[in-house]
Amino acid sequence: MPYFIVVMGTAGSGKTTLTYSLVNYLLDNQLDAIAVNLDPAVEKLPYRPDVDVREYVDARELMEIQGLGPNGALLAAVDMLALKIEELREEIWSIKANYIVIDTPGQMEIFAFRESGPIVINALVGDAKAVSLFLIDSIQASKPSNYFSALLLAASTQVRMALPQINVLTKIDLVSRDLVEEIVSYHDDPSLLATKIVSDRKASLIWGEEDVLVLVEKLLNMDIVPVSSIDMTGYDNLYAYIQRVVAGGEDYYTEEPSPRL
Repeated sequence: MPYFIVVMGTAGSGKTTLTYSLVNYLLDNQLDAIAVNLDPAVEKLPYRPDVDVREYVDARELMEIQGLGPNGALLAAVDMLALKIEELREEIWSIKANYIVIDTPGQMEIFAFRESGPIVINALVGDAKAVSLFLIDSIQASKPSNYFSALLLAASTQVRMALPQINVLTKIDLVSRDLVEEIVSYHDDPSLLATKIVSDRKASLIWGEEDVLVLVEKLLNMDIVPVSSIDMTGYDNLYAYIQRVVAGGEDYYTEEPSPRL
């Protein structure tokens, strides 16, 4: 039975690049993996998807045919996909790959916070084991209140998708090592983040430090995995986290991997 890796995150967080790099990482380590594009509105991809949702529904075509705007077309496409989910599921499962990496739509809120998104993922995964990767852009996370907001969104997404989740700090090649270490240190000492959030006047208008600390302690229970999809920094660690969730730490191989072109 395959393992599903669902790549989530806000627009610009690096979902498509990470999907491409993660599939290559798995293949380079002799692990059978495929990429599934689940974004019906994407124009260009850095990889050739093994399964492409645009063959079932295409948001660009809906814009032309129905006169919809970009968001309306994406909404319609995701809803339409739910009607074709069995065909898509059959194509994905027929490949018999060990790892199935799913690249979700760029506009995450349209996918994750409507009924269609979780329905689609649940139908594709079925009884297989799955993990969600929630990507947080390190450039955005450089401001403590932004990181706090991203963690809140990550928690909301996990509730919606109902999957084990790993938070991933992306694009660390674009920020200093000191900043990455600082963000990681918040998970060892939540009071550091709480203090910095409250020191931001805009962030402190709603909550005091004690209120923030209560929330931060819960949100920081989950580790953050720093990675760069450009130089592949952190991918060994990311793979270890994924294995811990889906395979209890043991590598997974089929007896006879299916060859593909």
